[in-house]
Amino acid sequence: MAALAGCQPVPASATPPIAAGDSRAPREVNLIAKDYAFLPASLDLVPGETVLLHVINGGLETHEAILGDAAVQDAWEVAEAATAGAPPGPTPLVSVPPDVAGVRIVVRSGERVDLVWAVPIARSGATWSVGCHIPGHLEKGMIIPIHWVAPNGGATAAP
Repeated sequence: MAALAGCQPVPASATPPIAAGDSRAPREVNLIAKDYAFLPASLDLVPGETVLLHVINGGLETHEAILGDAAVQDAWEVAEAATAGAPPGPTPLVSVPPDVAGVRIVVRSGERVDLVWAVPIARSGATWSVGCHIPGHLEKGMIIPIHWVAPNGGATAAP
């Protein structure tokens, strides 16, 4: 019986406690883009905090990190589809209306882009994610969820 106990699945670890950042001391958050994934596998944010987001491209291709809800992700997917067949990576002319822009960070291979960002308080029930909408990248799995967490590390409902 003892041998079976060692074969039991290990529960996923909870989000460790997060000290939410503010405008004087943003919380540093790393997001790594590589061909074709983001690390970590989800982005934990405290609604209303300020973060210093480091987006690092550890891949060989240009990537982008679009942060926002489903409407934001859909808008960028449509906008970026227009660049299919163009030279690698998004063009500066790709844009979406301001009300569905979210946050867009473009990083070339080996580059790091930093952004101080006041995390918004999303609409109740809104599901947010980080996606790369350069043609073909989303289909290869370049999207991760944003988890809303309380400052003590516990899960919170979408703000």
